[in-house]
Amino acid sequence: MPVMTAEDLTSFMEEAFPQVHEDFQVEEVRDMGLRVRLKVTDKHLRPGGTVSGPAMFSLADVGVYLAILAQIGPKALAVTTNCSIDFMRKPAARTDLIADCTLLKLGKVLAVGDILMWSDGMESPVARATLTYSIPPDR
Repeated sequence: MPVMTAEDLTSFMEEAFPQVHEDFQVEEVRDMGLRVRLKVTDKHLRPGGTVSGPAMFSLADVGVYLAILAQIGPKALAVTTNCSIDFMRKPAARTDLIADCTLLKLGKVLAVGDILMWSDGMESPVARATLTYSIPPDR
C-alpha cells in the first residue's frame, strides 16, 4: 500500500524540485501506481503547437519517480538508469498530457515502471514508456 498521498508527493516536489514542481499535478495514488498530469504551457511545445518529446520524457520520468516514492517514501536520490519511449501518435495541440503509471517491479535496489500517456480528452494513448530506477540503500 502507498505510504505517500498525492498531497505528500506534491509537497515533496515543491521542496526537492522547486524549478519544475508547478508543471505536474498528481491526480491519483494507488497501490503500485499513480496518475499524473503535465500541465502543458508554451515551454512544453514543439513547432506546430504539440507537446515535445523532451516534455513527454519528463512526464514519464517524473511519473515513475513519484510512483516509486508513493510506495517507499521520500527518497530523493532514486535515479533513472534506463528509459525506453514509444511515441505512437501526435499529441493534441496545446493540451495537457496525462500519464498512468504502473510499477511492474519494486525491489530493494531496482524498480521498473510502465507508463501510458494520453492527451487530455483523446481516447488513444500518444506514448508508452518503460523506465528502470535505482533505489538508494537505507543508511
